[in-house]
Amino acid sequence: MYLEAKETARLYTLLSDKLGNDTTEAMFKYIDNKTERSVEATIKTLATKEDISRQIGEVLKEMAENKTETIKWMFIFWIGQVGATLAITLLYLKK
Repeated sequence: MYLEAKETARLYTLLSDKLGNDTTEAMFKYIDNKTERSVEATIKTLATKEDISRQIGEVLKEMAENKTETIKWMFIFWIGQVGATLAITLLYLKK
């Protein structure tokens, strides 16, 4: 942090000599505002632990619902297969 402040002060001095105090001050304010907005935008897009845990909870709930649906359709399929097998067996035994 110390080196950064020292470098910033040196840069400010060099630019003040070339551009003047007002222009240098305006440029530094512009850079600070731009940097601050960029950091704020980045923070808004980051996910928090709460966001992630909520999404994991939603995924687990959806997986449970899909598992229930799959089991339901498996039983419907098995009942249909047993019915078809019984029908074929009964037709075969009648002959």
